[in-house]
This record gives sequence, structure tokens and C-alpha cells, in this order.
Amino acid sequence: MIFIQNGHIKPMVGDELANGSILIGDDGKIAAIGTSLPVPDGVQVIDAGGRLITPGCVDAHCHIGLDNEAMAWEGHDYNEIVDPITPQMRAIDSINPLDEAFANALQGGVTTACTGPGSANVVGGTFAAIKLAGKRVDNMIIKSPIAMKCAFGENPKRCYGQGSKKAPMTRMGTAALLRELLFKAKRYLEDKENGKNPGFDIKLESMIPVLKGEIPLKAHAHRADDILTSIRIAKEFGVGITLDHCTDGALITDELAQEGFPAFVGPSLGSKTKIELSNKSFTTPAVLHKAGVPISIITDAPVIPLQYLPMCAGLAVNAGLDKEEAWRAITINPARQTGIADRVGSLEVGKDADIVIWTADPLSAIGGESWTTIVDGKVVYQAE
Repeated sequence: MIFIQNGHIKPMVGDELANGSILIGDDGKIAAIGTSLPVPDGVQVIDAGGRLITPGCVDAHCHIGLDNEAMAWEGHDYNEIVDPITPQMRAIDSINPLDEAFANALQGGVTTACTGPGSANVVGGTFAAIKLAGKRVDNMIIKSPIAMKCAFGENPKRCYGQGSKKAPMTRMGTAALLRELLFKAKRYLEDKENGKNPGFDIKLESMIPVLKGEIPLKAHAHRADDILTSIRIAKEFGVGITLDHCTDGALITDELAQEGFPAFVGPSLGSKTKIELSNKSFTTPAVLHKAGVPISIITDAPVIPLQYLPMCAGLAVNAGLDKEEAWRAITINPARQTGIADRVGSLEVGKDADIVIWTADPLSAIGGESWTTIVDGKVVYQAE
């Protein structure tokens, strides 16, 4: 058991505690939170010394473990660029937990990541939500799958139309391939439910959770028309969707607010490396939030290294986003929007004890990082 005392607790749900304590049980869950908790006998005591305490940060979209640090082709395991339709790919089969990016993320106060295939393919495979502490991915999974990756815009066109002169060469081609897969999967599911026993097809089988509403499509879409095309197709088939990147979201806030789908905004740091990033800006989260669009902030790591997720939230604050909403955009919002809020994203009794004690508020102070990071009730990083 661990007892954290003398900290400023920002739980993300409920009121802040100016001088609070947290009791972590032997099961790795939060057992109690309060301002006058007694110190149990025999516990490890951590004196936060008045520091800020929050839940561990959550990134709703990255490629950690599949696109490895300090590697070229040897560690590029996030795009199966042989077929534009590969829904049978699973992130968990490419994740390398020993990649140094995991330790860096923990030092940066990020404890959970939703990671998976890249955007080369029209349909790339399933994402997983994982803890960032561990050596074996099977023991790090919070939920798998959490979403089915699909991609619109320039990347599928470049990787296939420009690369191998095959479909998709146009945005029409991308949409047509996705529709074809959904039509076939829908018929396949109907045949199974009606006892027709169609021949096993791993691609169509992989799409069943999407059609049943168990997981959403995870749509890589930067340009405004691509964002709206992704919504159009999701509505045609009655499936869920998240709008990942949403670079042009500020241009269509009225449309997005009306639809209500969550926007995972980013990566907003760095150069504009392609045309569809022309409107990339840290002002986008504020504009979307003010319009009523549910938002999370993402790094798309390794595009932005995962440990800089809090810094990205701070830059969004500097560009006009309410600070409390910025904190929610890297904790409880992504947890809720990816279906894992029963375990992470806030400090509540019964939830996983994923906790960060900060050297300084990372949304306000340059260089603010973790002083202590705890995952599942165990200290996994301690600053010297």
C-alpha cells in the first residue's frame, strides 16, 4: 500500500483538494481520497511536498511501440503497405514495450496510450489501449481492440496511387474501398446471423465489432472535406467514428458541433510537412471546444514524442483553450472517448492508481515533468 500526502490534487472529476491525500490499495486501485485521511500502519508514505497531483495523462492516438525509436525499417511495424485493406492487423502484435519511448513517456507523466497502425492504408487494423509500464504487452492491455483505423486524404493516395499505381489514386477511390469493405462485412455478418455459414474471411470477421457498435472507426482525416467524408460513410452504415487529427476542424465547427463526434486534435507542433497540414494550429482545440465539439489533444507519437503531450496541452492554453479543459483533453476526455474511463483518466476511488506528482504544473511552467509516476499502484518513475 502507498499513502500520498500533502499534495494539491486535481482529480479531473469533482473538486480539487488543496492539501489532499490518496491511499492506494494492494490491488493497485485507489482506495481513498480526502483531506484528512489517517495514515494506515505499515504503508509506504510519499510526501508530495505541496506538489500538483493528477491522474496519469492519456493519449488517444499515437503509434508508440509500433514505430520504434532510433530505428529505420527494423522498427517500422505500423503500416502493412501491401494491400490498402488490412483490417485483420492488430496493434498488439507489433508493440515493443522495451522501446525507450515508453520510459520517456512515463517520465513525462503519460501513463496510457491508444496505439495502433498508421495511415498508409484505407483500413489499417485495430488500435489498443495500453499502460506504458511493463515488459509484456499482454499484461499492459487496458482494452483491445478499441477502434478500427481507417485513413482519408493524402496518405493512401501517396502510398498506393503514387507508389504502385493502384487504387486508391483519388479520394473517390479511398471512399469506395472503405464502402466496399463495409458492404461486404455487413452481408457477411447477416449471413452468419441467419445461419448461412459463409466461408471464413478474416478481413470481414475483423469488421464485425465495428458493425455491431462495439468499437468505432478511427478516421485519420486532416482536410475539411476528408473529415466530412468520413462522417458521411459512418452515418451511411450506422457505425461510430472518432475524428483523428481534425486539422481543418476550425473551418467546419458548425458542422462538427451538429454531428457530435469527438475530435482528437494534433499533432499541432512541428513543420507543415504536407499540403493537408496547411491549417495546422494550436488554436484549433480552443475553437472546437468553444463550438461545443468534444476534444482530446494527441501527439501522434513519434511525430511528437509522447512525453510532450502535457506541453502540447499547455501550448493549446497559450493559444486560447481554457486551462481546465486542456487538462481534461489529456486525461478524462480521451479516456471517455476511447471507452476506458472506467479505469483511467481521473482520480476516483476504485479506479486504477495511475498517478503523477509533478515537479511543476506542465501546462504553465516550461520544464514541468513528473516527480513521481505511479502505474497500477507501483512507482515506475522517480526523479532524482
